Amino acid sequence: SPSVIHPRQAPMFETLQPVPPDPLLGVTAAFNKDESPTKVDLGVGVYKDPAGRTPVPAAVRRAEQEIIAAQATKTYLSPGGNPGFNARVSELVFGGDLAGRKADLSAVQAPGGSGALRRGAELVRLARPDAVLYVSDPTWANHIPLLGGTGLRVERYPYYAADRHAVAVDRMLSFFETLPAGSVVVLHACCHNPTGQDLDIPQWEAVAAVVARRGLLPFVDIAYQGLGDDLDRDAASVRILAKAVPELLVAASCSKNFGIYRERTGLLATLASSSAQAAVNTSQLARVARTIWSMPPDHGAAIVDRVLSTPALRADWSAELAAMATRINQLRAQLAERLAVATGGADFSWITRQRGMFSRLDLTAAQVVRAREEHHVYMAPDGRINIAGISDTNVAHVAAAIAAVAVA
Repeated sequence: SPSVIHPRQAPMFETLQPVPPDPLLGVTAAFNKDESPTKVDLGVGVYKDPAGRTPVPAAVRRAEQEIIAAQATKTYLSPGGNPGFNARVSELVFGGDLAGRKADLSAVQAPGGSGALRRGAELVRLARPDAVLYVSDPTWANHIPLLGGTGLRVERYPYYAADRHAVAVDRMLSFFETLPAGSVVVLHACCHNPTGQDLDIPQWEAVAAVVARRGLLPFVDIAYQGLGDDLDRDAASVRILAKAVPELLVAASCSKNFGIYRERTGLLATLASSSAQAAVNTSQLARVARTIWSMPPDHGAAIVDRVLSTPALRADWSAELAAMATRINQLRAQLAERLAVATGGADFSWITRQRGMFSRLDLTAAQVVRAREEHHVYMAPDGRINIAGISDTNVAHVAAAIAAVAVA
């Protein structure tokens, strides 16, 4: 029989309205429906091999098989996660030398880099509810809703000079000089998303000096370590900051460099002003986890732990990761060359100076739509493209499509 609503009982959810579709997920859905044999997906941020597949690294596959064969239980982890994973990913990010501050470091596992970012923002909210978080302009599309979902205010700082295809470092530093102590600056460690334009070492040293002098809290998002230059150079930003500031938050993702996207494997590390404060941070982060997801998933963390702790697996993984980075940089060179030809000699060398999977083209939203509808080339609405979606077989088509919509 139909349910009866008591006349005094108002429906709980009647005020809710449909949420507009995620723009990037909408691009993927449209791509999947497209039946054109020449369609190219440059939207979603996953690594792709020359055949267009997102592979599982061989070392990861072997580690997974060994773990499953030996696994005797699937009981819960603690809210802090897999201790071996926490220690080894911390070492991967910070290196072997923390200048005597190893006791000041605490690390907890999180469901992906997104979970690590949210957990760090929750820690900030507990410590200082009126703190303001500043993200780069532009930044990863999910940074603002993910961090702002804590209730903290999120603002932007100048980062990218589109007219020069370069970091607007002078404007960025000048802006940081105006911020009050206790402000949180969210920084991309490497492979900036969406521009691919990174700070160089002297620029990072300048950022560290300003942040330290102004009493700002750096919150570093490192989601692509090893996919820019190499594991150590891609983490240089974190290590420079760790030597300059008393407190630091780092959210690390293992999705891209270990190819375990769906396993949701991340880490939040906090560098505190003392070992006693590090212990307090760890206890607070455990409580945060209990109020959101309680215990983290183990499978991805166990894989990463085994790969990093087994010399043969680590060597194979490092070599495969280096090959992925090399391929991406080669694709950048190919695309720049093809675009120069397709546009009659325009300079696209800036694409080769960028790092990581992303670059942002100088296209309007209307031109992005035309590329999709007229040429079946799919990209994010802001013109961000995933370089790893390009291949030897489609690069000429991609370049011709970009040139056609940009020139017309």
